[in-house]
Amino acid sequence: MFVYRLGKIFSILILACGLCACSGSNGPQLGQVSGVVTLDGEPLEYAQITFQPENGRPSVAETDSAGNYSLSYTGTSTGALIGAHKVVITSAMDAYSDETGEGKDRKARAELLPAKYHTQTTLTADVKSGSNQIDFPLTSK
Repeated sequence: MFVYRLGKIFSILILACGLCACSGSNGPQLGQVSGVVTLDGEPLEYAQITFQPENGRPSVAETDSAGNYSLSYTGTSTGALIGAHKVVITSAMDAYSDETGEGKDRKARAELLPAKYHTQTTLTADVKSGSNQIDFPLTSK
């Protein structure tokens, strides 16, 4: 749970920094990144994904109920820096109560993924200019 909370705090800090940043035509070169995350052949819903370049700001996303994701660079920019990235995927989550009444409550979930996908990640991705479809077919073994 501690690792998940650190990840959650890290994600919040990333988003807060993104909201403070300005983006313009002189900004960093980004590639658009989307894909599907599966676990043992099934869509992995509500997983958090972080693309961390060697230098620079990471990009983050959360998968939807079908395992689809699309990276955000800042609050107003989508995509990821062009180049090599270390990828971290975590599935643990705290309970979420939707106070709007739209029925989007979520129960807490322990980490489903082996450490090789998050705390000891071996995942990498190379982001190119333009559109990038990067899928992650993960296994629980």
